[in-house]
Amino acid sequence: MGTQGQYVDLDSPLLSSTQQLLIHTKTGTIWTAIAHIITGLIGAGVLSLAWSVAQLGWLLGPLAIFFFAAVTLLATVLLCDCYRTPHPETGRTVNPSYLKAVTHYLGPRSESICGVIVKEALFGTGVAYTITAAVSARTIQKSNCYHKEGHQASCFYGDDMYILLFGCVQVITSQIPDFHNMKWLSIIATLMSFAYSTIGVGLVFDKVIENGEIKGSIGGVPVLSSFKKWSLIFQALGDVAFSFPFITIVLEVQDTLKFPAENKTMKMASLTSIMVATFFFFCCACFGYAAFGDNAPGNILTGFDTYELSWLVNLANACIVVHLVGGYQVYSQPVFASVEGWLAMKFSNNSFVNDVHLLKLPLLPALKVNLLRLCFRTTYVVSTTGIAILSPYFNQVLGVLGALNFWPLVIYFPVEMYLVQRDIDVWKPRGLLLRAFSGICLLVSIVAFAGSVEGLVSAKAGKTIL
Repeated sequence: MGTQGQYVDLDSPLLSSTQQLLIHTKTGTIWTAIAHIITGLIGAGVLSLAWSVAQLGWLLGPLAIFFFAAVTLLATVLLCDCYRTPHPETGRTVNPSYLKAVTHYLGPRSESICGVIVKEALFGTGVAYTITAAVSARTIQKSNCYHKEGHQASCFYGDDMYILLFGCVQVITSQIPDFHNMKWLSIIATLMSFAYSTIGVGLVFDKVIENGEIKGSIGGVPVLSSFKKWSLIFQALGDVAFSFPFITIVLEVQDTLKFPAENKTMKMASLTSIMVATFFFFCCACFGYAAFGDNAPGNILTGFDTYELSWLVNLANACIVVHLVGGYQVYSQPVFASVEGWLAMKFSNNSFVNDVHLLKLPLLPALKVNLLRLCFRTTYVVSTTGIAILSPYFNQVLGVLGALNFWPLVIYFPVEMYLVQRDIDVWKPRGLLLRAFSGICLLVSIVAFAGSVEGLVSAKAGKTIL
């Protein structure tokens, strides 16, 4: 298992824990790993960071970004050591997915709980990415309207049409068979993320220079109600937590890397990716707050609707849409593999589940179509699209998802698996330290979730101040 770049995977790809015998050739390098990670890291979350810093202020805002970056890096390093067992680098037993690792180290009961949380997190990320792509597409139309009709024109557009268009694109891209066949999409998405992040930093930096001052304050946006102020602070923490969401795909990415250096390569790829992403996060968040102050928009690029360089704003938003097409797949493919792997195991003789049909189209190579894949993945995309239409509240949705999933997925399970993998006594200093670290992060998740839910309820009631 795992010699000369090949392994026998007793799981279906990604999240599934069913017993299927699959053989892949592992060709991943540090560069493909970085591409996958950055595709997952630099997504919808970066766009809300200026708003988050505005709620937290100049002191707590940057500290919150650094805190979540450091915590995510630590959890990733712990999780990388859980890929192989008993030794993290030379062990012969491989855990090629997050859920497989939970099952191996913590048992079937934890697997069941974790499976629900992981699928909820991945599904929720798909909803968030759908909303974000729609907001960016709508911003392009608004920018064009202002450019054509003037800055005083009434240029108001809804999100529904763009949510539906993004859903249609995902119906097509979701037919990519599995994670191993989407390197090209991750690379394109990574290039797009660098493009719009760089443009965003340039735009807010230019606005700071144009203003001639650095806006903002130590305490952040002033609010009359102390309850609402604390609610916004906690929601901002949820938004920042959502900016580091890639923990659930760490082992899947590590499983694509060449043997025998998966552990060191993955740790270096994670360190590099988190450092690069955090640099962009700091720039977008801090320059954005310095440029807009208390009026920092929920999505930083929507604050340039009337900007003179409308083509540059449109280019950045177009890059976001393209990036989120790939990002959506990075977080949806694990769910596809899990459900389809389970069905293939349970109904091994069913033609609807297992047969592959060739579809020939003019001027195109023959396409391999599986009816289960077509029906299930289309239904999945329709469901994320429908929920996005019902709850198109960008900051609030990001805050709820970030807070809800941060502690169990980023902290609790990686810490507990690492304690088992390294056979650490929980009552010894190292074990107590890791448990204390987990407890502190639990408190952060609880308050962030409470604030985000309050924000979502206020938005649904039409009372949000955002």
